[in-house]
Amino acid sequence: MTAPRGPFRYGDRVQLTGPKGKLQTITLREGGELHSHLGMIAHAQIEGQPDGSVIANSGGHEFLALRPLLKDFVMSMPRGAAIVYPKDAAQIVQQADIFPGAVVVEAGVGSGALSMSLLRAVGASGRLMSFERREEFAEVARANVETFFGGLPEQWSIHFGDLADALPRDAEPGSVDRVVLDMLAPWEVMPAVADALAPGGVVLCYVATATQLSRVAEFLREMGDFTEPEASETMVRGWHVDGLAVRPDHRMVAHTGFLITARRLAPGSIPPEVKRRASKRSYGDADQEIWTPGAVGDREITDKNLRKRIREAEKAAGGARHAASLRDADASEPSLD
Repeated sequence: MTAPRGPFRYGDRVQLTGPKGKLQTITLREGGELHSHLGMIAHAQIEGQPDGSVIANSGGHEFLALRPLLKDFVMSMPRGAAIVYPKDAAQIVQQADIFPGAVVVEAGVGSGALSMSLLRAVGASGRLMSFERREEFAEVARANVETFFGGLPEQWSIHFGDLADALPRDAEPGSVDRVVLDMLAPWEVMPAVADALAPGGVVLCYVATATQLSRVAEFLREMGDFTEPEASETMVRGWHVDGLAVRPDHRMVAHTGFLITARRLAPGSIPPEVKRRASKRSYGDADQEIWTPGAVGDREITDKNLRKRIREAEKAAGGARHAASLRDADASEPSLD
């Protein structure tokens, strides 16, 4: 899981920045070519060049070649399910206090965007257990993770099934440090999460709507096994800086989701009472909503489109494996010095 260094090799992902700042991400392959209205760049021109090189195309236009950062890769990789955006992934790592050596559970795995940030945070001494109900989503996530890291991290495992049943099956009680839930109805699995978390452990839920946020908070309070939940959202606004022309960008990444966190109390502990204004309405049996992607505004992916994404992700993963084998071969060659 070390950061790739050295010259570009076939199978590497390369981010090309054109004259007007437009980004294009390609996977280097023998005989490959990138065509645009500005001209053509042969992949062979990039292969063997160091990271950060400037490459001229057939029309004389220069392109900056760099290996994509994690945030760049996430925004351009094949997607089966909707991704956790980089701004939220950064907050999740911080607010959930993901640390090297931690045992972390995530559900669901989606397209693997959050998994990559969590794997970096737990390090080689940690462990990430990703739970997913749909195997086809896990295939996309597995291929994306393999492409980015150049192989499947040893500290990562994917588990299938509903978290409420799979977590007690695969994790001992009190053995998990952190739980990150990216699912429609996280309150349904909260009893299993409470059993798996060690005292003081953190549960973090990533939800899309204010209704979900409210329901999670009230459920955590009613359980009595967690501290008072804290909720937030993150908005990122870029700035245009050019000499004295300094102003906010015209577009910003605003609401993508809410984060709500709480910590596991020691068994038998009763949290201090928090004075709150009485709610005018609660979630009773007569107030059950249908928690489906369509009900909360998510766009469901078709089976045909999902199969296409799986093929794209696995193709990129195959290129990453080829590049890794070339690097291993180079490392094994005796030095001439």
